[in-house]
Amino acid sequence: MERSVAGIRRDAVVHDETEARGQSDRGLSRVPHVPSGLEHIRTVVVEDHPDIARLVANRIATLVRERNASGERAVLGLATGSTPIGVYRELIRMHQQEGLSFANVVTFNLDEYYPMPKESIHSYHRFMWENLFSHIDIKPENAHIPPGDVTRDQIEDAARRYENEIARAGGIDFQILGIGKTGHIGFNEPGSGAESRTRLVTLDAVTRKDAAADFFGEEFVPREAITMGIATILEAREIAIIATGEHKASIVQRAVEGGVDMEVAATFLQRHPNTTFYLDRAAAAELTRIKTPWLIDQVQWTQELIVRAVIWLSQQTNKAILKLTQRDYADARMSSLVAKFGSPGEVNGKVFNLLGSKIRGKSKLPVGRKIICFSPHPDDDVISMGGILRKLVENDNEIVVAYMTSGNIAVFDHDVLRYVDFLERMAHEDHIDRAKVEALATRVHECLDQKRPGETDIADVQNIKRIIRESEAVSGIETVGLPRSAARFLNLPFYQTGKVRKDPIGPADVAIVRQLLEETQPEMIFVAGDLSDPHGTHRMCKEAIDLALVERSLTDGAAPSNKTQTAGRVPRPEVWLYRGAWQEWPIHEATWLVPLSQEELRLKIQAIFKHQSQKDSAPFPGGYDEREFWQRVEARNKGTAAELDRLGLAEYFAMEAYVVE
Repeated sequence: MERSVAGIRRDAVVHDETEARGQSDRGLSRVPHVPSGLEHIRTVVVEDHPDIARLVANRIATLVRERNASGERAVLGLATGSTPIGVYRELIRMHQQEGLSFANVVTFNLDEYYPMPKESIHSYHRFMWENLFSHIDIKPENAHIPPGDVTRDQIEDAARRYENEIARAGGIDFQILGIGKTGHIGFNEPGSGAESRTRLVTLDAVTRKDAAADFFGEEFVPREAITMGIATILEAREIAIIATGEHKASIVQRAVEGGVDMEVAATFLQRHPNTTFYLDRAAAAELTRIKTPWLIDQVQWTQELIVRAVIWLSQQTNKAILKLTQRDYADARMSSLVAKFGSPGEVNGKVFNLLGSKIRGKSKLPVGRKIICFSPHPDDDVISMGGILRKLVENDNEIVVAYMTSGNIAVFDHDVLRYVDFLERMAHEDHIDRAKVEALATRVHECLDQKRPGETDIADVQNIKRIIRESEAVSGIETVGLPRSAARFLNLPFYQTGKVRKDPIGPADVAIVRQLLEETQPEMIFVAGDLSDPHGTHRMCKEAIDLALVERSLTDGAAPSNKTQTAGRVPRPEVWLYRGAWQEWPIHEATWLVPLSQEELRLKIQAIFKHQSQKDSAPFPGGYDEREFWQRVEARNKGTAAELDRLGLAEYFAMEAYVVE
């Protein structure tokens, strides 16, 4: 079945733009395009990453329905990893609720690790069946995945057959891609050529490091993979490449605005006439139209943009804000901003005062209020907001720290063995029941002796790891002055898979969060706003909280703000978003900046030290920062204060930043 690549591309563009417009009309906030020449790939930016999943899934559904109606097959190129999961979940929903049929769909996956048995928990074959194929009506013979289980001397023939299968299917209609830290698409690492085809490749060290968490250690990540080549990918009639999170912003900017370069495989997509980059705000942060839009076109000078622009100008000129001149503004194409206010001094003063008003010491923080700190893992609380927690304790607030997941998969097996050894020694001295301890120790040792990397732990081991993290969490909050009774362990069900990949947020997760809200009636809640959590747990925990707040509001008739209390209505708590484990809020985005003294920062770091299972070498540190969490915290908190000092404001030792929703 031959179909002209060039003959379909124009129609595909029309469909994609129509679909995007339809989504925008239904509430998606999208960022306008910039003049041609700066961005070399068509790029769609939406506020939230779930919107990306709906956009891409709707485009796929349109294509599938069109092909089904004409009696033809839709041919999809699919990707794996966390990036396309939302798309696959939306397609599953469409199949189950809207009758979208995949019976006449053919799929080809981008890649597979080598060597990799199909049944391995790490295989992309298993990933696809668990996350998509087993939930839809696709015919097994129509789902193609590069073989990771052939012998080495069979690889070349297997790769050739894969290319032939794609050709026999008529070529790929729609290809989904993610982008790696090196700019790889598929496993086309730096140095991959434009004419490359399906083949065996050696994985870049950065790629292996990024995959380490999935394999429970970099040493277990395969060194090779079978991947579609650049030429194979570029022959797809339509391509959607997806990126979310701050950690992708730099490589996205390079792929979209830089030149074509063999060292950054994604730049080859600039040569494809029907590629669309789908980004959330965080991944788009380094694009010129987002970061410095005044450099490319006339802008509407909102307060947020004014603050961001003046901070940027201060940093570019290495001058304090109050020292910026007319010449500085003119050289930066910001004369219209000066014209709006009449003089540089007026602009400088406005931004200086706005930044100064963000600073909140202990005397300006809440006193005597009911507060919940939601911590996705049992250490995010002290890592991200250990300083303000101490101040809130001193201000006599009633605080609950709600640990949303057990964090048990982030405990090394050797830590389990150390605690089991402790129990055995206690039992040997008759302090605890010897028979029970011996039975437990036998089960644990048998499990860990036979366990393969990444294999799910037995319940006993999972429970020990959970208890280790709970005890560390209690010790951490005691360090900042909270009683152990302040700790609440929610153990949300979505996390309890025993694996790195989690289930979607479900009604049971939302119900647990809502129950805590109803029980404690908080006036304020703190929520993790990190977008670069390696496996999305922070994002999913925020989703559960958001849904619980909506349900509570709809059911209880909650007022839209805690400032509008009326009889019979439960006020919605004020929501403060924190970061810290991977990034800190930029000064221009922060609502409040909370200063920390040297002693307060030292106390915060001591609280982080209580999480011994995450000390020295955490199982999931994220693939973008090799420092320990306490080192990141120290650098970021001091860095925020130093940045404020460079802008010409008051000098502080350290600072935490928060955004109020």
